[in-house]
Amino acid sequence: MEVYILKIRDGFMLREVAEQWVVIPLGERVVEFNGIMTLSESGAALWKEMEKNVLEEDLVRFILKEYSVDEKIAKTDVLEFVNAVRKKGLLEE
Repeated sequence: MEVYILKIRDGFMLREVAEQWVVIPLGERVVEFNGIMTLSESGAALWKEMEKNVLEEDLVRFILKEYSVDEKIAKTDVLEFVNAVRKKGLLEE
């Protein structure tokens, strides 16, 4: 099994606007990022963790620590979130 370090690409910022978490492109990222990405409270918390170099297992541990969910749900939720961020091209690969 390969281990990937997860990190948000430079040029994107998380901001709370009107009680909603949104990802905002900065500088030249505005041209390449089409649309807007809104995040839930837990998605915003994962985003903040991914602004550092983390592993998927670090995110699972974070979710288990912060929320009352079992490990299987935490793993599924983290995988779905990482895949959504990856699909939008927001991860350093």
